[in-house]
Amino acid sequence: MSAVGLALDALFLDGNIARDAVYIAEGGAPQLIRVVARRADDVTSFGDARLWSETTRVDLRVAEVPAPRPGDRIEIEDEAFIIQGEPVRDRERLIWTVDLRPA
Repeated sequence: MSAVGLALDALFLDGNIARDAVYIAEGGAPQLIRVVARRADDVTSFGDARLWSETTRVDLRVAEVPAPRPGDRIEIEDEAFIIQGEPVRDRERLIWTVDLRPA
């Protein structure tokens, strides 16, 4: 495994950065995974207006979730989310970033 892969594994195991979640592919069985949650605000320009919105994004390891799809479900603690939009992989092809909406 590469040095980047080892570093990412360490981050996903760190209890201060990542947390347990349940991933349920549409029509599939629940699977315990680790996620790194990012709940950043997003500002989008629309003509002359700037729209502010809260976002929920999580990073998933490709090794745990090889092919996330829109409509799949992720449960983090007592909150349930649905993947919206197409997941995006990082340059090293080790991490998926997915946008979520409340279920």
